[in-house]
Amino acid sequence: MISTINNKNYRIDLPGNRITFLDSRWYFCEDGTPVPSVTTILDAYPKTADYYAWLKRMGEDADTVRDEAGRRGSKVHSLTEDYDTGLEVSLFDGEGDLNISLMEWNMFSRYVEFSNRFPHANEIIEAQLISSTLGYAGTLDRIINLNGKKVLVDIKTSNAIYESYWLQLAAYKNLLEEAGTMVDDSAILWLNAKTRTDGKKDAIQGAGWQMIFRDHKEQIKDLQLFDHTRALWLSQNEDIAPKQISYQLSHKK
Repeated sequence: MISTINNKNYRIDLPGNRITFLDSRWYFCEDGTPVPSVTTILDAYPKTADYYAWLKRMGEDADTVRDEAGRRGSKVHSLTEDYDTGLEVSLFDGEGDLNISLMEWNMFSRYVEFSNRFPHANEIIEAQLISSTLGYAGTLDRIINLNGKKVLVDIKTSNAIYESYWLQLAAYKNLLEEAGTMVDDSAILWLNAKTRTDGKKDAIQGAGWQMIFRDHKEQIKDLQLFDHTRALWLSQNEDIAPKQISYQLSHKK
């Protein structure tokens, strides 16, 4: 049985008195076979000139900035998940201390605005998709029923929408279809957009956020590009295996 602590997967072996923390870049099939995550595979997707210019500007601080952005994204995702599962989400903890940054709260508030202005039903919230047949896995954010259509949604808090995000969504859609679940549309809900208004009549957006849909023809190309990227990743990581850290559950002299 694989469980999760603070978004980290682990396996407990009670008879063997062991707990094993599993490499977050990998998922494990029911038979224990590891498959890489979609985002790990996308590490092989070519970086743009803007990315290398950013690295040059950041210098030694690049890793810190990247890790902080990842932590912020994880926090906002956690807030939206709590909200959608019916929990009360507060800016302060039980002792009255501020436990969320104002930037994180701002992005979460945009998610609440989207939910209030565009009522929808959450059919799936934060679900793992694992396929030994396809050879990869991932965790999708939402499948929602919006205006009578089933939409696969990925929540993003980044400063820009990168092309690799669409490949990620295409891979998730492929995992869903392999599992027998079909969706009508794929979209990114961007909580750090540059929008200033509610946009035109049919737009799903507000100040600082917007939902961006992907054209169906583009989705076909996205999956083809993902498959090519996976082939490249496999050629570079043929012998790679997931790291697993194991500890005893208890100790006694």
